[in-house]
Amino acid sequence: MSDAAIVGTGPNGLAAAVTLARAGLAVTLFEQADSIGGGLRTKPLFDSEVVHDICAAVHPMAAASSFFRRFDLPARGVPLLQPDIPYAHPLPDGRTAAAWRSIARTAEHLGVDGPRWARLMGPLVRHSRAVVDLVLSDQRSLPRDPAALWLLAPRVLAHATSLRTPFATEEARALLTGVAAHAVGRLPSLASAAVAMLLGHAAHSSGWPLPEGGSGRIADALAADISAHGGVFHTGHRVRDLAELSDHPLVLLDVSPKGLLSLAGDRLPASYARALRRFRYGPGAAKADFLVSGPIPWSDPLVGRAGTVHLGGSHADIVRQENATAAGHRVDDPFTLVVDPAVTDPSRAVGGKRPVWAYAHVPHGDTRDPADLIRRRIEAHAPGFTDTVIASRGMPAAAYETYNPNYVGGDIASGAMTLRQSLARPAARWNPYATPLRGTYLISASTPPGPSVHGMCGHLAARDVLRHHFGLDAPDLSPTRKEHP
Repeated sequence: MSDAAIVGTGPNGLAAAVTLARAGLAVTLFEQADSIGGGLRTKPLFDSEVVHDICAAVHPMAAASSFFRRFDLPARGVPLLQPDIPYAHPLPDGRTAAAWRSIARTAEHLGVDGPRWARLMGPLVRHSRAVVDLVLSDQRSLPRDPAALWLLAPRVLAHATSLRTPFATEEARALLTGVAAHAVGRLPSLASAAVAMLLGHAAHSSGWPLPEGGSGRIADALAADISAHGGVFHTGHRVRDLAELSDHPLVLLDVSPKGLLSLAGDRLPASYARALRRFRYGPGAAKADFLVSGPIPWSDPLVGRAGTVHLGGSHADIVRQENATAAGHRVDDPFTLVVDPAVTDPSRAVGGKRPVWAYAHVPHGDTRDPADLIRRRIEAHAPGFTDTVIASRGMPAAAYETYNPNYVGGDIASGAMTLRQSLARPAARWNPYATPLRGTYLISASTPPGPSVHGMCGHLAARDVLRHHFGLDAPDLSPTRKEHP
């Protein structure tokens, strides 16, 4: 018997296990898939030597969150590779909007809107760590640096309440709206504005890096630390009922509210169960993977230097696409994100072949195979792309839940990012991680601070467990000489 059982080995399950194991607890992890990682899995699809990121590919928050800052991936042999241009946005008329790591170079690129961009993002960049820590908090604590709140709040409110933007050029308008669309929901909204400020400024501070070798390297580093501190993994093991874990005093669940309802059966109080059933899931992501024979032949070579490419057209186009998708309507030109990992990490190209990662925002539960749709979206800005495709695979939004049960209906955010669900995620409770069942905690992205590979949901829940059950503070997470010679 261990002190704690953790169900699910996505980023939050692994972060919770690292935190508990380093505090001296005996931890056992259960994963229904044959491999750990959840959204961090990387594996070959078409060629044994070329690996593809099955869910997430680019990781701004793995470079920025307080959990990963302390865990220190680079010191553990996982370099976070930074593109000079974190993201670019080709426009329908052939122009390109681009965000460089350098805010000054970005401002120069944006011309008359450069000073406005610098005024918007510059103060956030100067207080980046405090801004990140505020957004990636349990949303129940006062900020350590009040300046972060005073800088962030007016910017979020201004961009959440109007379709108007402070920019004169389409380049700047589309650049910001494309970042806001990472919220995967209605535009504008408080959630989309917060995401725009968080990711937009991070591009100029901690960056939008790719882990060398693929996202799975992050999961491997977390798992190695857990094992070094006595943690035990059981893969290919589906837990179907909480009764199976009755020998464990503590149970931490990296599952969706839907998953918690299934595991708990009729054990939950009726009011809490009703709150979980009312939890809303957002639009879906439809994924396409391509094995190609060369770099994407973008019409503008500047696009080919970017780590991430947003295909959405103009500011107005993105707003139309995202609002239609959020309302459950299919569009022929959905907002699409594209990553050619070998642009930033040349090791991903092997023998003249390389992976291309892409996903489109689609209605919740959409059943369309997205491969051809996404191929055409890329081809419109990169004529000849189709000729480079050796093999491809599409994963409809509806199939994403089969791959990972936390992605209900293809919702990779594990819950719609609305105002209500930001403050009461997944239910209105002072401690959002503790369930009414004694010793049972929910630690997935359906809890604060929400989605992305930051590990904070699991880490914050584990800190709460240590404090309330053992009177312990959070442990040191940094690598040690003994474990990492």
